[in-house]
Amino acid sequence: MSVKKVAMACSVCGRRNYYVPENKRRTERLTLNKFCKYCGKVTEHKETK
Repeated sequence: MSVKKVAMACSVCGRRNYYVPENKRRTERLTLNKFCKYCGKVTEHKETK
């Protein structure tokens, strides 16, 4: 059984840079501050579908 992963997209450029395991108990979209290699700085990344 494999773990489903969801993408984390940069809120500035919109590119999908990170993937995190899916959590069925989470009711709202996950938001993390991560480094975007395309923007060259730390930006907010939001969970996408």
